[in-house]
Amino acid sequence: MKKKICFVGYDNYPVLNPDAGTEYFGGESVQQTLLAKAFHDLGYEVSMICGDYGQSDGEVIDGITIYKTYGSSEGLPIVRFIYPRMTSIFAALKRADADIYYQSCAGMMTGMVAWYCRSNNRKFVFRLAHDSDCIPGQQIIKYWRDRKLYEYGLKRTDMIAAQGVNQVELLQKNYQLESIPINMAVEIPKLAQSRRRDIDILWVNNLRDFKRPELVVDLAKLLPEFNIAMIGGAVPGNDELYDKVKAEANKLDNLSFLGAVSYHEVNNYFLRAKVFVNTSDWEGFPNSFLQAWIRQVPVFSFFDPDGLIKAKAIGESPENLDHMADLVRQYLLSDDKVETIGKRGQEFVLNNYAPKVIARRYEKLLA
Repeated sequence: MKKKICFVGYDNYPVLNPDAGTEYFGGESVQQTLLAKAFHDLGYEVSMICGDYGQSDGEVIDGITIYKTYGSSEGLPIVRFIYPRMTSIFAALKRADADIYYQSCAGMMTGMVAWYCRSNNRKFVFRLAHDSDCIPGQQIIKYWRDRKLYEYGLKRTDMIAAQGVNQVELLQKNYQLESIPINMAVEIPKLAQSRRRDIDILWVNNLRDFKRPELVVDLAKLLPEFNIAMIGGAVPGNDELYDKVKAEANKLDNLSFLGAVSYHEVNNYFLRAKVFVNTSDWEGFPNSFLQAWIRQVPVFSFFDPDGLIKAKAIGESPENLDHMADLVRQYLLSDDKVETIGKRGQEFVLNNYAPKVIARRYEKLLA
């Protein structure tokens, strides 16, 4: 009898279905979808719980059965937390009827999935998605109620997966909870021997405060001789920031503001890029780093997750924006450097982040 695993992620549907690709999604939606496909390839019966995008309940895509919950604007204020949100989540968890439930990103969903699994003797795996998930009061959670639900669920998991050693240490320090570092997964593309690299600098992220998107505008001013492509959609509650950055970007000839691009289309931009930059103050382990490295694109980032960029020499971790501009210029004036560092990054990812390898690690730990 096949084992059953269910991935719970409200924003996953746009990653799984290209027709809904311009809807908001984050890096963890990509991770859950890649893992879901890998578990399906390993012989598991795989399901996914996500939001209501107008799809049919029980729709099957790539062998994955999708159970929907609620629409983002559905229900009346205050009472909608109970109906339709809580009621539809528990109903979907029941319909999935899985042996293992996998959920990531700090929020109220963590508590609901934990309660369901405890009540029905099912295993619950939670994956940390951001360093702030490990720090009380700093989680990216709007309401006190949802933060308490998150902490309730965090303490009732069967396994917590961390993105790296730093998160393991933070979670132990702040919550006295054990976690296991497990690498992320990356989709392995087929690269042509020759390709057109007409984007000097690529930035891909959702536009929210801690991602520091305004620094891309400043970087473009520091590097007027190079072109920059900026990709990212507005995050609910950050519309003003999105509009401001877009307006400033459109004033510069060397900066193309492309807005939201679907996961299925964005990888083509990585293929065209020479270098990739990240301007966040801090994050977890961005999915975009893997998307860049697997396509032989060096990464420049102010934060260096577990010191990998420096240790593996697969990009640069500058001290400030001026330093970033200097380093990027050095790379872009040397095709050999871009190619050498790019190939090193691809080799590192191929050896450590293939989806089936990661799925088998979870399988072994949950046995």
